[in-house]
Amino acid sequence: MGTDTAGTADGGGHERPVVIVGASLGGAKAAEALRGAGYRGGIVLIGDEHELPYERPPLSKGYLLGKTPREKIYVHPTQWYAEHDVTLRLGTAVTAIDPVAHTVTLADDGRIEYAKLLLTTGSTPRRLPVPGADQDGVLYLRRVEESDRIRAALEPGARVAVIGAGWIGLETAAAARTAGAEVTVLEAAELPLLRVLGREVAQVFADLHRDHGVDLRFNAQVEELTGDGGRVTGVRLADGSTVAADTVIIGIGIAPVTALAEAAGLAVENGVKTDEHLRTSDPDVYAAGDVANAFHPLFGRHLRVEHWANALNQPQTAARALLGLAGPEAVHDRVPYFFTDQYDLGMEYTGYVEPEGYDQVVFRGDPATREFIAFWLSGGRVLAGMNVNIWDVTDPIRDLIVSKRVVDPDRLADPNVPLGEV
Repeated sequence: MGTDTAGTADGGGHERPVVIVGASLGGAKAAEALRGAGYRGGIVLIGDEHELPYERPPLSKGYLLGKTPREKIYVHPTQWYAEHDVTLRLGTAVTAIDPVAHTVTLADDGRIEYAKLLLTTGSTPRRLPVPGADQDGVLYLRRVEESDRIRAALEPGARVAVIGAGWIGLETAAAARTAGAEVTVLEAAELPLLRVLGREVAQVFADLHRDHGVDLRFNAQVEELTGDGGRVTGVRLADGSTVAADTVIIGIGIAPVTALAEAAGLAVENGVKTDEHLRTSDPDVYAAGDVANAFHPLFGRHLRVEHWANALNQPQTAARALLGLAGPEAVHDRVPYFFTDQYDLGMEYTGYVEPEGYDQVVFRGDPATREFIAFWLSGGRVLAGMNVNIWDVTDPIRDLIVSKRVVDPDRLADPNVPLGEV
């Protein structure tokens, strides 16, 4: 299929457009990729937010810290969409998809026909199911207005409780401490990021936050958010203690937004299931970003990765695949990647490993210095690598993972041995 044939006649003589549901980073990059691939048909990008499509990492990093101006978070400036003939429907919710009729229904009962459909609906924060969680001062972080509310609460001396020591929880804790707030982090596990990093590396982040004055409390079970007059005043734990708080930030994970896909009869299992081309169980519907549980050829299984790099790169694959273009760019086989910035620690993580899927962690450098590379191995093969305050090594780390070759752990740990020669 050529680049002008994604649209098909609808019986009324005009070509149906490619419709993208989710005006996110993924949705905006998909529109860009379609035009970049030479597609000249209609593109309709629909989102329920009123903001232009924007990137989410700054919301817990530079933007939250007041270092990144608002205009810098947008994927494209306002005029880009008109210049590239992309119809942008903001503040518009899609309520249904009809794969048979090839239509999407909007909240105002309007309908848009499509030739191909791409879902970039992303994810939503998991809600804390305890009494008092609906009070003022209880905040989540997913959208730009939520970042604005958190930033307004981060004042010197403010008492901030963060529930959940994942990436969002730790990044907001770091921002709060940088702003001079008193911060308590409450985590149900024994260490932060334990399922993601394992005990060996999770300790690095525990030490980092304690060194910056965060009160870390592990094995913490939240029973209630206390309040006064509808405003949160603290967090009551199962052991009977209460953490006083003016603001409570909840970061206990996210869930893919799959309701539309489920109602449309698409295969859904921990996200919308796709093949390596990001095609769903319906041949004219694709999915990318947080919502996509995509088959990954390198790992031989479906993976749903909740990170910026997927939302940035998967739309390129989806766009080329739905246009019928062949070649490696129409296959999703990039190694997962994410990053974080907390205080003076910058980190990049490349690869994928299950919580119990490795048998060895090898350090190149001393974790106590917070300048090192950690490698997760299984059977002598590198599954993932994390570089902390060491840069320009993601490519050789990725090469080690993709090669699947058995490495010498001693040479892997030796900083004098180039990574390509271990």
